[in-house]
Amino acid sequence: MTTPIAFAPAPFPPPLTPPSSPQPPPPLASSESTGAPAPPPRRQRRAKLTRLALLAGAVGVAFALDSSIFAAVIGLFVLVVPFEKLYPRHRDQRLRRPMVGTDISFALLGPLLNIAGITALIVIGGLSLFWLPGLALQPLVNAIPAPALPVVGFLLFDFTAYWTHRFAHEVPFMWRFHSVHHSPEHMDWVSGFRVHPFDGVVIAPAFFFLLGAGFGAELAGVFAIFQIVLGLFFHANVRVRWRILDRVAANPEFHHWHHSSEDDAVGHNYGAALPWWDLIFGTFFMPERAANRRPARYGVSEPLPPNLLGQLTYPCRGVRAHLWLWRHPVLLVRTVAVATCNLFVDIRRSAL
Repeated sequence: MTTPIAFAPAPFPPPLTPPSSPQPPPPLASSESTGAPAPPPRRQRRAKLTRLALLAGAVGVAFALDSSIFAAVIGLFVLVVPFEKLYPRHRDQRLRRPMVGTDISFALLGPLLNIAGITALIVIGGLSLFWLPGLALQPLVNAIPAPALPVVGFLLFDFTAYWTHRFAHEVPFMWRFHSVHHSPEHMDWVSGFRVHPFDGVVIAPAFFFLLGAGFGAELAGVFAIFQIVLGLFFHANVRVRWRILDRVAANPEFHHWHHSSEDDAVGHNYGAALPWWDLIFGTFFMPERAANRRPARYGVSEPLPPNLLGQLTYPCRGVRAHLWLWRHPVLLVRTVAVATCNLFVDIRRSAL
């Protein structure tokens, strides 16, 4: 069993001092530290109305891009919520629990956020170089009988998804984005939608691996969609467990323990559909039935902003300190190269 890892937000490389440029002035003290009066209620109401107007406009754009997301959210509500009421994992959890509005906002803005996510998926999938080992396997894949091809493709996809998901937890830079998905302190039908658009690149290496190995884009796409739908079901507030099949197929209990912030549960259950990889690599965690123990605490250790915009920009904290590098291309290339090397070192450390 691997030792649980305590995750912390990873800083960007420390900013270099711009050549012959003055140091930035110190930040202004907050009103709380100086005793200055807080913004008047009218200004607070105006700011809140502005945020609501921007959100409404963004939802309108998302609806124009793909109106089916609204039907999907309503359908998920109709299908899952009755089961949450009949077989609740946490009986005292209300439907209108804290931050449910943030999760619904993530869901409704899905078509808009997916534009950035798909762009990042293509870029990261290509740069991840996971398609290279796929190319090496292509002769073997071509020799597989057609009826067995979907089974082999599914196993390869799930295996690659396990490792990319594990990297998202154990590589600090990737955890910046994945921590948004783990920030909900309540798990239910809509909490699975809280995903940073750049966190979707977790499945990009698996997708490109299959493409490189010679599997069709349609088959790889089906696996990706299946994983997304399965993930939404696994977040539901239902007490479903496969009992004797816990080590055969993943289930909501398995994934709820993955989201648990309890000390002995952190760093476990990375599998998407199959727990086999967790069993093989020592990251499986499921208390025995006799213990009668269920996940009781969720969330992350670092405080995240409570609203959608704050959570979308949260992983980019510290970037402003590096903006001056755009005026110095040589230093910019050097900083990017160092950061990339550090990223691959962290990935290698996680895999060993």
